[in-house]
Amino acid sequence: MKKKISLLAAILVLAFSLAGCSSSSDSADYNKELLVQQADAMISNFSQMSEEDMETFKDMSDLQLNLTLMQSGFKMEADNFVTMIDAWNSGVEECGAYVSHEDFEVEESAKSIMLVAEAKYEDRNAEITFEFTKDEEMKSFTAAAKYSMGEIMKKAGLNTLLGMGTVFAVLIFISFIISLFGLIGKNEERKAKALKAAEEAAEAEANKAETMAAEEMPADDLTDDLELVAVISAAIAASEGTSTDGFVVRSIKKRRKNSQWK
Repeated sequence: MKKKISLLAAILVLAFSLAGCSSSSDSADYNKELLVQQADAMISNFSQMSEEDMETFKDMSDLQLNLTLMQSGFKMEADNFVTMIDAWNSGVEECGAYVSHEDFEVEESAKSIMLVAEAKYEDRNAEITFEFTKDEEMKSFTAAAKYSMGEIMKKAGLNTLLGMGTVFAVLIFISFIISLFGLIGKNEERKAKALKAAEEAAEAEANKAETMAAEEMPADDLTDDLELVAVISAAIAASEGTSTDGFVVRSIKKRRKNSQWK
């Protein structure tokens, strides 16, 4: 593994040695040819690196990777290099294996310098971009795949269908939830009616019990009839040959028809 890293570092050193010998300044602020040669060297090495080599770089510590990049002649940070590896792999996954690229064009902004070029991959073309700082430090790499109008329309249609389908699905779900509210109201109404019917039945049973109790009044209530008591007292006194002062009638019980004397 160390031999592979050393070999890769030697290749990068050689690339930048050649770049340093042939470079010339196109601008007072930065060396355009040097930036282009750095971008070309990075593409050349990425296209020749295996997945195992890339994983080896990603597994290295920041200190080790910074030292390796410094020895190789690259002016960049370790975390930016790892991010560029991921961006390269994403471009290959989307567009296929790298084939070639056209000449870079320079686009400047207030804080960065962009090198942009059309690149050819096995499956589709892409636009590759390298970003440098004003100090000529490499910051990032991107590979934006280029799709045909038919592919763009197809994706747009699929996105539209997906979006509309999601909206309709949500609306149907909301309508279903709202419909359940009516069932809840009907259930509560049925419970209220059942409770009211039970209360009415209980009240009817109570009234019926009171009526039956009034009809079956006990015989002891007849003791309140003073006239009946007086008549019975007089009859008893006459049969015994005494006056009504010699006894007191305390209660009168009704004789049942089915009872027999013993």
